[in-house]
Amino acid sequence: LVAAKMHIAIAHVEAGLRSFDRQMPEEINRVLTDQIADLLFTTERQANENLRLEGVPDERIYFVGNVMIDTLLRHRERSFAVDILYKFDVSPSKYVLLTIHRPSNVDDPEALAGILNAVGEIQLRWPVILPAHPRTIERIKEFGFHERIDQMPNLRIMKPLGYLEFLNLMSNARLVLTDSGGIQEETTVLGVPCLTLRKNTERPVTVTEGTNLVVGTASGRIEEEARRILSSNTSSGRVPELWDGQAAHRIVRILHQHFCR
Repeated sequence: LVAAKMHIAIAHVEAGLRSFDRQMPEEINRVLTDQIADLLFTTERQANENLRLEGVPDERIYFVGNVMIDTLLRHRERSFAVDILYKFDVSPSKYVLLTIHRPSNVDDPEALAGILNAVGEIQLRWPVILPAHPRTIERIKEFGFHERIDQMPNLRIMKPLGYLEFLNLMSNARLVLTDSGGIQEETTVLGVPCLTLRKNTERPVTVTEGTNLVVGTASGRIEEEARRILSSNTSSGRVPELWDGQAAHRIVRILHQHFCR
């Protein structure tokens, strides 16, 4: 807002993403930023359409791909050198990775209970690794769910991990359960099945083309879809258009054209 009022040019990376859920703080920020940005760089074509429907002219919109995937592809090989699987005594494709941190999940006892109930069933057959956000741990204690957690011997809770460690765990997981937007994208590129523990997603291309499925927080639905994936030896999905590790180069070229004439 300050930059716009001072007439300083603004470029928004990952513009046009919409969950259509105004209860998410990020959604308000996205909409406001897109309205005042001069250049809007999108990760998927649906984002272009979202912006057009909100009155953003085509000349401000550029479909460039996904800079987060640039980072993933650049560091994936380095992540393989991190000896994280040995640390948790798991083998490739023989465990489930879980992340939960959104207020709509961890601040809602019913939603959090649904997720934990499903995890309780999954961990009976598969090790589940949870790099736990401090907020998640606080709410588990506050809601009295720690006793339930104590009865899950195959749920392995740890502090948050570094990027390379987490990338290694994600790359080698048989299934990822998450409420993170970025992880939906990363698992799609890695070809790892992902169940999104939310009612919506601002990254629909991960569902239409990738490995992601939005399942909500009801334990029965999570268990059903997890069981289906874990009992199958195949994985579907493809890498979305322009998620090729070159998004940053495209952005730089466009910035150069606009500001270095």
